[in-house]
Amino acid sequence: MSTDYDFMKLALEEAESAYRRGEVPVGAVLVREGVVLARAHNSPIAAHDPSAHAEMLVLRQAAERIGNYRLAGTELYVTIEPCVMCAGVIVHARVERVIFGARDPKFGAVVSLYHVLEDNRLNHQVKITEGILREACGEIISRFFREKRVTSAPASAT
Repeated sequence: MSTDYDFMKLALEEAESAYRRGEVPVGAVLVREGVVLARAHNSPIAAHDPSAHAEMLVLRQAAERIGNYRLAGTELYVTIEPCVMCAGVIVHARVERVIFGARDPKFGAVVSLYHVLEDNRLNHQVKITEGILREACGEIISRFFREKRVTSAPASAT
């Protein structure tokens, strides 16, 4: 039987794919009853689509696969805490649980800045598990932005 760690490792594989393509390295996997329904990574640059976040893509793929936009009974594994856009779609899709690796202090809408998934004013609340493979999930995104800063830094005058 697969565990949260096993599915998060798949999400990390997706994040690595995004990293190799120059996309912000976020990966996601959607699971129902231990079966992977979809997996994806961030692709807004390649897709020319600001909504092409890993979470959005797996939810779209899974909905298409099962023929229903309601994804009750599913668990979403994502390497980084979802943003406001993704959190809203997670609620609308009726995902049962979100499992994420590292927090996103600048954009996180699950625990860092907002608590969208647990807001009792909404018609659906989502169970949350955080910190699965936190170090690995945080490391890949930190490395990505560290390298971006180095390559985009202006040449120093000597």
